[in-house]
Amino acid sequence: MTGRGDIAPREHPVRILHLHSSFSLGGKEARAVRLMNLMEDRAQHTILSAVPDALGAREAIDPAVRVEFPKDAPPLHGRPSLARYRDLARYFCRFDLLLSYNWGAMDGVMARRLNLARHGHAMPDLVHHEDGFNEDESVRRNWKRNLFRRIALYRCAPVVVPSVQLQRIAVREWGVGDGVRLIRNGIDVAAYGEAPTQAISGFVRREGEVVIGTVAGLRKVKDLPRLVRAVAPLPAHIRLVIVGEGPERAAIEAEAAACGMTGRLLMPGFMAQPARWIGHFDMLALSSRSEQAPIAVIEAMAAGLPVVSPDVGDVAAMVSDANRPFIADDEAAFRAALARLGTDAALRAAVGAANRRVAAERFDESIMVARYQKLYAGALDGYDVFTGRWIGFD
Repeated sequence: MTGRGDIAPREHPVRILHLHSSFSLGGKEARAVRLMNLMEDRAQHTILSAVPDALGAREAIDPAVRVEFPKDAPPLHGRPSLARYRDLARYFCRFDLLLSYNWGAMDGVMARRLNLARHGHAMPDLVHHEDGFNEDESVRRNWKRNLFRRIALYRCAPVVVPSVQLQRIAVREWGVGDGVRLIRNGIDVAAYGEAPTQAISGFVRREGEVVIGTVAGLRKVKDLPRLVRAVAPLPAHIRLVIVGEGPERAAIEAEAAACGMTGRLLMPGFMAQPARWIGHFDMLALSSRSEQAPIAVIEAMAAGLPVVSPDVGDVAAMVSDANRPFIADDEAAFRAALARLGTDAALRAAVGAANRRVAAERFDESIMVARYQKLYAGALDGYDVFTGRWIGFD
């Protein structure tokens, strides 16, 4: 395909249908919304969620972006049904591009595959995104789901993943092969370089205090009670702040009460724009059973913070060499890493500075966006929805 590289407005904005497993604000939703906002008025977006009421991420969408959440669309979630798949496929033909996200949107991928021949050129191209697993597949994938994925994704869509680990799974378990695209998550690194400008609700720093923070949806796969247990025996001047919301809040609070550290735990709920407040942390700690390439780790690195985490996903490869000793293989090493960084301010500063350099080199948003520009333009006959230009391909 050859493009001119110039600006030639389309007759109408690109109509993009997003098929989400859930649209509660997490890593994948934050990235999707950021890309939507960068498209500005060159696209109009329709969002379907397999969990219809899980729409927390809509608040992060720029008010100038055209977006709708239809109530009359065919359901994305339900028992597999050829009739429902036909209804979905007919609905897809209204759009120029389909973007699907995670297992909860796989019915949409299957609907397109089974009805592609019926609808021919009226069916838009699809790009599927996979960002990881909930606790039910954190150790081993469900074989029935894997079989479904193999059938739905076979020769029908590029599959975008953010981590090398997930890239291997896509090739070995889902048979994606050459269709997999590794696009690492990215953020506006420069925005994280300033001192915090927004308070964390309920947080007042005490003299000599060290703050271990985390940013996560409060779900079982994040195993935040484990983080509470690891922080509890640390010196009293070390405090834990968990930013996020979700169904595991009560379990985390109960664990804190059982460990006698209720007074050292703050849970302010969900907070947008982490660049404005993550600098209140002295380090970031993850306790997840499963991760891929967490955006929270990139945000912490950009803010100049050290990271303590189990050795999950690509985390060890993401952080700086100076931070790698604090990616733990077991519970004892995890607690030791928290204790060492919690009592050594100079070490925290040195590791954090190394992380910030790596974030700027590898995880700046511009690198990620350039990859998505090329991928989405390939599905839109060369039209770059981020710039309004027609581009060519070698």
